[in-house]
Amino acid sequence: MPTITVLPHATLCPEGATFEAAAGTSICDALLQHDIDIEHACEKSCACTTCHVIVRQGLDSLAEATEDEEDMLDMAWGLTAQSRLSCQARVDGVPLTIEIPKYTINHASEDH
Repeated sequence: MPTITVLPHATLCPEGATFEAAAGTSICDALLQHDIDIEHACEKSCACTTCHVIVRQGLDSLAEATEDEEDMLDMAWGLTAQSRLSCQARVDGVPLTIEIPKYTINHASEDH
């Protein structure tokens, strides 16, 4: 099983984390299974950007983002060339290093 390394995040994972995840698991599900409570306001349906992550290592091992995912990512805070929606990106056989952005945009909780 590939290893996921999560860089420290002040709120969700202050110490950082490293764990194994089964191939085919979404990054979002892997984070949630290891008690890293990343937001996923749309219940992982590719309809928001709350589960936005930056894949610092291993990006090339992931399937390409769909057009729907790319359209959503255009609205993400802190978008980079390595950005993915963690609900859509599925772990392959390669280790990943993930950064969870400092902020997220959650229109539902922000009364938009």
